[in-house]
Amino acid sequence: MHLRSLNDFTIKEFEEIIDKAIEMKKNPEKYSEALKNKTLLMIFEKPSLRTRVSFEVGMTQMGGHGIFYSIKDSPLGKKESIEDTAKTASRYVNIIMARLFKQKDIESLAENSSVPVINALTDKYHPCQIMADLQIIKEKKGKLKGLKLAYCGDSNNNVTHSLLLGCSMVGMNISVACPEGKEFMPQKDVLDKAMENAKETGSKIEVLNDAKKAVENADVVYTDSWMSYHIPETEKEERIKIFTPFQVNSELMSKAKDNAIFMNCLPAIRGMEQTAEVIDGKQSIVFDEAENRLHAQKAIMLYLIEKIKK
Repeated sequence: MHLRSLNDFTIKEFEEIIDKAIEMKKNPEKYSEALKNKTLLMIFEKPSLRTRVSFEVGMTQMGGHGIFYSIKDSPLGKKESIEDTAKTASRYVNIIMARLFKQKDIESLAENSSVPVINALTDKYHPCQIMADLQIIKEKKGKLKGLKLAYCGDSNNNVTHSLLLGCSMVGMNISVACPEGKEFMPQKDVLDKAMENAKETGSKIEVLNDAKKAVENADVVYTDSWMSYHIPETEKEERIKIFTPFQVNSELMSKAKDNAIFMNCLPAIRGMEQTAEVIDGKQSIVFDEAENRLHAQKAIMLYLIEKIKK
C-alpha cells in the first residue's frame, strides 16, 4: 500500500490514521521502538524544512533511521530511470518518501517499489500536510464533521487539492475562494472526487470568486503561498495584483466565526497571502499545525508498515 494521494485511503482508514496520530502525540514513548531497525529513504527534488526534519525525527523517535537523498546529487531520471531507482531502493529500505515536482513520478515510483511509497509533496497533491492539518483542527475544535473551512488564494495547487479530498472525507464543509480562470481553480478531477466523497459524508463543497463570502461563518481560515515552487519569479508582480483581493487580513478574518482559527502550511510571506497581524495573531495556529507534520507522518509510516505485516 502507498500514499500517493489521499485517494489511496478509505474514509475509515483516513479517520483511523488521524486518531492514531493524536494518540501517538500524547504517548510518544509507547512507540519508541515501533519501527526499530526500519529504514526510510527520503528522496528530495524540491527544497524542504518541515518535511525533511519531521520525517527524519519521526523515524528516530520510533527507533528507525532516515536517509536523506537529494536528486541534485543523483542520476535519478537522467542516467537511471525512476522505475529502476524504485526497484533497487526497495531492496535496501523499508519505506520510501519522495518530495517531487510531478505527480506522475510519484506514481511511477510507487508502481515499481516493493515497499510503501509516501508522497511528501508533488505539484498536484500534499497528503501529509492535510493529515497534519485535520489532526490539529480536531485537537483544537474537538471534531471535524460539520465544521467549515474556508481556503483563500491560488487554488490550482497541491494544498487546495488535498484539502478538498481531506475535508470531503471527514464531512467538513469547504469553501474555496480564488480568482476567475481555470489556471487558478482546482482541477476538475479532484473536484469531482471530492464531490463523490461528499455524497457519502455530507460535506458541502463550493468554489467561489469572493473571499468574503467564502469566509462567512468559517471555523477555519486557510491560505497558502501565491508563489509555489513551480511559479517563475517573473510572474510575481502580476500574481500579487491578481491575488491581493484574496489576502487574509483582519477585515477578512472578521467575517469568520469569533473563535475561528487561521492556518497556513508554511513557508509564509507576511504582507502577501496573509498580513503579519493575522499570522502572528491570537487566532493563528500555524506552528501547532507545523508540529503536527511530525505526528501525522509517524502515524502514516506506522500504518503503512503494519499493512505489510498483515
